[in-house]
Amino acid sequence: MSSVSRLSANPVAPLLASSARNTPSSDQGKWIGQKYGIGFAQVGKLQVFEQERQVNTLEHDDYLAMRAGATVLEADSFGEKVLLLTDGTVLKLFRRKRLFSSAAWYPYAQRFADNAAALDRLGIPVPQIIDVVRIPSLARDAVHYHPLVGRTLREICREGIEKDQERELRTAFTRFVIHLHDCGVYFRSLHLGNVVYMPDQQLGLIDIADVRIRASGLSKRQRARNLRRLLGIVGECDWVEVSAIVDGKADSPIG
Repeated sequence: MSSVSRLSANPVAPLLASSARNTPSSDQGKWIGQKYGIGFAQVGKLQVFEQERQVNTLEHDDYLAMRAGATVLEADSFGEKVLLLTDGTVLKLFRRKRLFSSAAWYPYAQRFADNAAALDRLGIPVPQIIDVVRIPSLARDAVHYHPLVGRTLREICREGIEKDQERELRTAFTRFVIHLHDCGVYFRSLHLGNVVYMPDQQLGLIDIADVRIRASGLSKRQRARNLRRLLGIVGECDWVEVSAIVDGKADSPIG
């Protein structure tokens, strides 16, 4: 029997329970709808226009069987976040951090999968998605995927590399970021820990739940803004050739 069953779920059910306890005003209802993309209207009480969607559900026993022997790659005070399974695939778990959150109707696990498909169409190497599931017993959404083969640029830097190799990687990284921006990719979590250097010398992306893809290339302002997080990381900020990335030009070796 398959370990995954399908059911119809109301992604905004928690909002209904909340509204019964604390009914918002008309203005609040409109604000919530605009912020989280869910159709709200206030007519004496909060009305929620449901969006029915099919989700995969992984029962607890099946989750435990999948998790058996796994290596925990990442965890926090709330529990495990990323598991390397015994077959070499990865299960990444997402916790909904707030009650009123867009994750109620568009889970981060699904965003990860959708972004992977969109980036793949652009020719950008990303993890290969196997499935997106809901694990009710853990109150988690999860994405199951084949990881990219290789090491992150952060791992390579920490292990130590020759100056010439570092210069080549910096140039490749700059050109890669320019290519992302030219393709309209705005990656809020852009840093060396989320860029993988693969055996074929290509660069790829991981941890892509917060990618946004625009219809056209990013503006100079958007390109500069997308570098802010990376520029704030000690030891990684000097990998960024800001002027080349913002101008979208890297015609010669950098560094």
